[in-house]
Amino acid sequence: MKNTNNAKYHRVKGKYGLNNNLEKQENVKFSKDNHTQENNTFTPTPTPDPDVIYGKNSVMEALTGDREINKILISKTNHSDNKLEDIKELAKAKGVIFQFVGKEKFAPYQGLNHQGVIAQIAPIKYVELEDFIEKHKDSNTSSLVILDGVEDAHNIGAIIRTCVCAGVNGILIPSRRNCQITSTVEKTSAGAINHIDIIKVNSLPKAIETLKDNNWWVIVTDAKASQNYFDIDYNNMNFAIVMGGEHSGVSQTLMKMSDFQIKIPMLKNFNSLNVSNAMSIIVYESVRQRQKILTKLRTDASSVSDGRNEH
Repeated sequence: MKNTNNAKYHRVKGKYGLNNNLEKQENVKFSKDNHTQENNTFTPTPTPDPDVIYGKNSVMEALTGDREINKILISKTNHSDNKLEDIKELAKAKGVIFQFVGKEKFAPYQGLNHQGVIAQIAPIKYVELEDFIEKHKDSNTSSLVILDGVEDAHNIGAIIRTCVCAGVNGILIPSRRNCQITSTVEKTSAGAINHIDIIKVNSLPKAIETLKDNNWWVIVTDAKASQNYFDIDYNNMNFAIVMGGEHSGVSQTLMKMSDFQIKIPMLKNFNSLNVSNAMSIIVYESVRQRQKILTKLRTDASSVSDGRNEH
């Protein structure tokens, strides 16, 4: 039968998994972001996001199971029901943050039957701060990096990688206003994330207070500090270095709680170091100092041994 609507047709080869299918060119548009068709005649299956669990039942199962959850997003348009109330109550009991958000937050998950509930999950198991402190209670050479408002996943991945190489014992992040541990962070760390303790807390001030109560010294980075990073003696103490976010730096609250405030001197009026670069410089100064002490101890021990052998 002859086509009477004068529409133009073309063949699509291999696009969105279709081969040799006829698609009407009129009124067909694809979004570059999510590849959905605006006239709703064809919607490809979304690629699963490794960082989310969606749907009320799945999120409930994740909460009752052993999954590490960074945050739960709940649509503001959701009508409350028993399952949603159970999710909120269990999240509160387990200390998991949940937020009510607008529909734009669910745009990346269009096509998924999320029921207005999505859990952002972590690829690793977090360590409790109390357990970390207990592990290092008999040490005076342990170190920790605290991130205050670092938002870029690639920066966090780079920080983790450097910390592992430099022998830092742990990294502490807040559950709010900071990038959480995601598959992007894991990938950027090149697997280093599996070789260091990652701690997540709901309150940075409380965490720092707990550390100080357990004989940890807190070092904060601040461009206006009077001391340079190499002026501090990092030996014979457990210390935590607080690194501020890419834009706002360390909060004033944490600044007031610190034992030391340090800076990296800039030889020109151009502050261009990002947080991962700055952290690397400071951490490796502590490595340099500790290696110097170890070298001296080995030299002294060798001299004593040589003296005994002469007799």
